[in-house]
Amino acid sequence: MGEDVGVRTFSREDRARYREKVRRCLDVFAEMLRESRFDVERPMTGVEIELNLVDDDSMPAMRNADVLTAIADPSFQTELGQFNIEINVAPRRLAGAGTAAFEDHVRASLNAAETKARGIGAHMVMIGILPTLRPEHLTAETLSANPRYKLLNEQIFAARGEDLRISISGVERLAVTADTITPEAACTSTQFHLQVSPAQFADYWNAAQAIAGIQVALGANSPLFFGRELWRETRIPLFQQATDTRAEEIKAQGVRPRVWFGERWITTVFDLFEENVRYFPALLPVCDPEDPAEALARGDVPKLAELRLHNGTVYRWNRPVYDVFKGRPHLRVENRVLPAGPTVLDTVANGAFYFGLVRALAESDRPLWSQMSFSAAEENFTSGARHGIDAQVFWPGLGYLPVTELVLRRLLPLAHHGLDRWGLDPDERDRLLGIIEQRCLTGRNGATWQVETLHRLESADHLDRPAALREVVRHYVDLMHSNRPVHEWPIP
Repeated sequence: MGEDVGVRTFSREDRARYREKVRRCLDVFAEMLRESRFDVERPMTGVEIELNLVDDDSMPAMRNADVLTAIADPSFQTELGQFNIEINVAPRRLAGAGTAAFEDHVRASLNAAETKARGIGAHMVMIGILPTLRPEHLTAETLSANPRYKLLNEQIFAARGEDLRISISGVERLAVTADTITPEAACTSTQFHLQVSPAQFADYWNAAQAIAGIQVALGANSPLFFGRELWRETRIPLFQQATDTRAEEIKAQGVRPRVWFGERWITTVFDLFEENVRYFPALLPVCDPEDPAEALARGDVPKLAELRLHNGTVYRWNRPVYDVFKGRPHLRVENRVLPAGPTVLDTVANGAFYFGLVRALAESDRPLWSQMSFSAAEENFTSGARHGIDAQVFWPGLGYLPVTELVLRRLLPLAHHGLDRWGLDPDERDRLLGIIEQRCLTGRNGATWQVETLHRLESADHLDRPAALREVVRHYVDLMHSNRPVHEWPIP
């Protein structure tokens, strides 16, 4: 979302001024790309993890303001729902033991935060969708206090002109309506950031798009919502529908959704920012005093505030990011396809697989996207979300095959090579990619564990669905704290 936005209303003049300003930012961005004014020397990686809060009965705890006060750590921030918080991990290089440093830092931060949260009756859960969420937990009253969320809610519903309809057909079926965007708060994710040069950006973004379906299939951890077993990664269709600004008639006209996989391979990062400006009207037309052209002319680094804010309201699964750090601009690919959890170790293993594979593909002599249609990549994404680790996917030269077979035969060796290119310690590389390998061999990820556990509790212990879901969360939290990879988790 970019900078915080206070409560306000927007006039027609605000929208016209914003449209002109965001286009001026786009022109300045194009000039910066031509002049190569970007930090490319020491590429960094980063991670953000969204978390749920539960009480002692494994139910959502609407306590994020109190929890953040207790934690008192600027790495932790508020999120959309009062039962959400987020940890932002300081960026670092992958070379050497970079992934181990990520793991140690995140585990230490979460353990310290959990201790403080527990003192006020709350507990943190890394999971894609909290299984015990009910409709009464996702209302206007459960939005976080930050004014930007209320404003975003108002603008999305003003654009729609009607309530949201959420309809998901999976193993079971769900059809509900909502009059706020709070169902989006049910979707808690892990976001990996990868700094790249302008010259390499298209290759890295295309590679990230090409493997998004494989990532989702292996890392699925959101099979349950409102008491129903739906897709293995229900977070994908739920987020798409919960943030949709289009009325049904607008959808029928082919207007693009703001939660967007995209529609083509790109040749430059400019393609993505230009699409944002061309296809999507402003949700939050807030103008910054800076004139970006004047800032560039006097030798300063423009903030491009309007372009960044607008980019933050277009929810690509792989999002381009322009940012300024210590007076130097840089570009990042923000990979947003994975759910949170199940453990810190699983999260770091997912990151190692992504960082290694995306580099190997981006630096390949023959680009994968020259052999594969964009629609095939999108089809893989949908299949991975719907079926998880049991998905069938398409791969050039191999046709359709089980995603686990593809990973074991073709993609793990590429990820090994990519991590070597990053300079990751070989022992660390083998430790983390070994977790991905075992996940494929056992066929167990977070989604399969949740579903198998739910069915066992309902059949063997004769629990009704609400009681079984609370037990799923209780067992999940215990195992999450063990930091054993999910493929080793027992079924209670």
